[in-house]
Amino acid sequence: MTFRSFSRLRNHIRGACNSSPPLLGLVSSDTRRSVTYMPRPGDGAPRTVTLIPGDGIGPLVTGAVQQVMEAMHAPVDFESYDVHGDMTAVPPEVIDSIRRNKVCLKGGLATPVGGGVSSLNMQLRKELDLYASLVYCFNLPGLPTRHENVNIVVIRENTEGEYSGLEHEVVPGVVESLKVMTKFCSERIAKYAFEYAYLNNRKKVTAVHKANIMKLADGLFLESCREIATKYPGIKYNEIIVDNCCMQLVSKPEQFDVMVTPNLYGNLVANTAAGIAGGTGVMPGGNVGQDHAVFEQGASAGNVGNEKLVEQKKANPIALLLSSAMMLRHLRFPSFADRLETSVKRVIAEGRHMTKDLGGSSTTQEVVDAVVAQLH
Repeated sequence: MTFRSFSRLRNHIRGACNSSPPLLGLVSSDTRRSVTYMPRPGDGAPRTVTLIPGDGIGPLVTGAVQQVMEAMHAPVDFESYDVHGDMTAVPPEVIDSIRRNKVCLKGGLATPVGGGVSSLNMQLRKELDLYASLVYCFNLPGLPTRHENVNIVVIRENTEGEYSGLEHEVVPGVVESLKVMTKFCSERIAKYAFEYAYLNNRKKVTAVHKANIMKLADGLFLESCREIATKYPGIKYNEIIVDNCCMQLVSKPEQFDVMVTPNLYGNLVANTAAGIAGGTGVMPGGNVGQDHAVFEQGASAGNVGNEKLVEQKKANPIALLLSSAMMLRHLRFPSFADRLETSVKRVIAEGRHMTKDLGGSSTTQEVVDAVVAQLH
């Protein structure tokens, strides 16, 4: 290579690296691409992902993801298993599949109310030690909401607290339910929240608690958060009582950035934040541990819709499509994740293909077709 041709190549690379990222994730008219990811040898090999279609609208929305993945030729193969919320336990072959593949995409699993039937969602989280639940709540351009500038990540401890499942009837008519909090799990989720904030250029972490009443249990959680916060001096840390948190969320949600919570509070806070930002049908999320990750609809993951929605085939696939983009990024396929997110945002921004929960009348398939059209 001559010196002149080398200079032209160097200048071209500099121009690509220095180009500004497109606004709101939309594709720029500039054909130059930023160097965003340097794959390791073998990173481009197709990955097998365990798929659990689930109950209610689950097969509809997971089917939507499969169609979009196929249309964009994503390097992902699905290994599907028939699991339903009324089963007594998650079949061993499903657990083995997730352990082998490391990653799972799932629709909602119905959780029976009362009757002593254990939640399969909780079984999965405990069996695979998926200790961190992450729900991303943000405004989507084109989707009108009461509040603007909402950009909240709710990180919830996923394995203990009120969800420990330790209940018994002391005497007839008196039930005791135990809330278990440990230093290990509290520190672990706090560290995850601060690491997430640090790696994603977030400025503030807010710990949500009720330590004014549960002084020992939530006090332990707060103590752990404070200790971890000292190791991240560049990130602002504050605390808020959960009831005040809910009020602040519905009045000034833009004040929150990353929120770290014990198990039960996180469920409430994430669903509230999702409702503020546009509804549970558009908010992505997932559950992650040291070795495994399960991606699903971010808020109300156990909500499987009503029968009418299933019959009319009008379930909203946006949340799971965005969750699958998170999954692609987790699998080290960032360009596919960017394409998918961009296409979904364009469909929402145009506003012509919206399901009933977003003010439209489109079917699931019509939304999928619109997303696929944007891919091209």
